[in-house]
Amino acid sequence: MATPSFKPSQRFRLPDWHTNSHLLATNAERQRQASHQIRQEARVLRNETSNQTIWDEHDNRTRLAERIDSVNRWKETLDKCLTDLDAEIDALTQMKESAEQNLQAKNLPLDVAVECLTLRDSRRDIDVVKDPVEEELHKEVEVIDATKKALQQRISQAFEKLCLLQEARQQLSADHWDKVETLDIDRGCLSLSLTSPNVTLKVDPTRVPDGSSTLQQWDGFSQLNRSRAQAEMKAAVELREAMALTIAQTNNELEAQRVATEFAFRKRLREMERVYGELRWQEKNTLEEISELQEDIRHLEDDLRRKFQNLKLCHTRLESRTRRPNVELCRDQAQHGLTDEVHQLEATIAALKHKLAQAQDALDALQRHLARLQADLACKASSMLLDAKCMDTRRKLAAPAATFAPQVDTFARTTNRTLSPLRTCPLETV
Repeated sequence: MATPSFKPSQRFRLPDWHTNSHLLATNAERQRQASHQIRQEARVLRNETSNQTIWDEHDNRTRLAERIDSVNRWKETLDKCLTDLDAEIDALTQMKESAEQNLQAKNLPLDVAVECLTLRDSRRDIDVVKDPVEEELHKEVEVIDATKKALQQRISQAFEKLCLLQEARQQLSADHWDKVETLDIDRGCLSLSLTSPNVTLKVDPTRVPDGSSTLQQWDGFSQLNRSRAQAEMKAAVELREAMALTIAQTNNELEAQRVATEFAFRKRLREMERVYGELRWQEKNTLEEISELQEDIRHLEDDLRRKFQNLKLCHTRLESRTRRPNVELCRDQAQHGLTDEVHQLEATIAALKHKLAQAQDALDALQRHLARLQADLACKASSMLLDAKCMDTRRKLAAPAATFAPQVDTFARTTNRTLSPLRTCPLETV
């Protein structure tokens, strides 16, 4: 007899089965209601967002058009400002070139004055003196340097102003170029539509790029560039007027100083000629005194040699008497006389040496003084020659620069002019 087999599994109760069926039906109903609610809300959302998108796109197109107009107005303003700035740069450049030409014209009198000072720097010893000629030459150099400094200052100011104008122009040009590029971008954005090609999603398009500015900053930047350019142009106009005035004031200040300098040269030459003649007379008298003193020194030297011979004789006698034998080695009257004679000769020799040394010192002093006199005479002759060269060099200031034939080689500092006998006489050497 067969027995029934049971499969070992979980068995549910009948109420559980009914409960499960009821739960499935209830959940299905609730899910359908939720889906219906979502469908209704989605339809409302689509209508609202569609209208919002249409109006947003319309508003932004209007904003883009207004922005394009605003940027274009600024571009036209910058165009006019750039034109005015270019005209002022050209005008200031021409004024700067005029000032440079005037500055170049001051080189001839300055070169002459510096050449005279350089020539006079070749003076030697005591003649290197700060005399009226040097003072007038330094005044002349100061006057020329002052005029050149004023012109150079104006030129430097013009250069700096041109740099500022160029910098302002660069800022304007960069701002202008940025606005041109912005107009191209914004006009391209305005022309886009839903059917335009290359309309795609971008990665994080709402990010704020680094360096972004506010509308006030944008407008203030262009205002600042225009204001700066206008201020620089106004300052450039004032500088041009000041440069014209400086050029006019620096052309009439050199003639009086030239006359005063040349008068000082002539006066100094006459003074040196007088002193030169006096020193010649002193040289002659000093040479005569040296000759007489040298004769006396020879006599002293002869006496000194004779006294040394006498001293040798006394020394020899005394040394020979030291060889006397025994009791004969006596300090007798002869011994005392020879000893006294030695002492007297030594004192005489000392006195003669002292007097000879004094005479030699006097001779050395006279010879040194004679050397100083002759050196000073050479200095005076050289100084007169140098001042004559300076006077010849200064002839370039009185003659037109284009027709003047230079008599002096400014490189070798030589002259072809015939000098007076006083200035060409040979100098005696010690």
